Amino acid sequence: MNGLATAARMATSEPGTNWLFVTVETCSISIRLDSADPAAIVATALFGDGAAAAVVTSGEHSLARITGASEKLFPDTLRIMGWDVEDPGLAVVFDRAIPPFIEQHLAKTVDEMCVKLGVDFEDVDRLCCHPGGVKVIDAIETALKLNQGELNIEREVLRDFGNMSAPTVLFVLERLLARACRTAC
Repeated sequence: MNGLATAARMATSEPGTNWLFVTVETCSISIRLDSADPAAIVATALFGDGAAAAVVTSGEHSLARITGASEKLFPDTLRIMGWDVEDPGLAVVFDRAIPPFIEQHLAKTVDEMCVKLGVDFEDVDRLCCHPGGVKVIDAIETALKLNQGELNIEREVLRDFGNMSAPTVLFVLERLLARACRTAC
């Protein structure tokens, strides 16, 4: 989402221009036949390759509007999820602490972001979340006190395509926009 927000800032800075935002993940390069590490086996089963793109522009003809963005970095979280570069390849860093971390920190973080953006969380009709996995979606719903199953589109994308890392959230966004267009158009 940070990349999409950056593309939106660039489009806004040059009205009438079009910007192509592309995100590609090749998770399959992390498959390690030389490792019996359980995390590597789980990562191979959970993550797949994926790509997504969006044309971002400014002006009245835009399908959706990005009116602001915010991000937060959490110190001392490097070992929760990521990759180590090793010889002969990438080694996954995958900690079971992800859902509890979400439950502990997400609500406060979203509140801080809403304040920064001048938005009341109660006025948000629908979130667009990255479906990292079923447990991650459950943790998001719990942390933000959403009804169980409210993130149904995230579950659909996860079911239909798996976790493709960064592109996955654009698949969710595409479905959300299609649903909104069917309702409003």
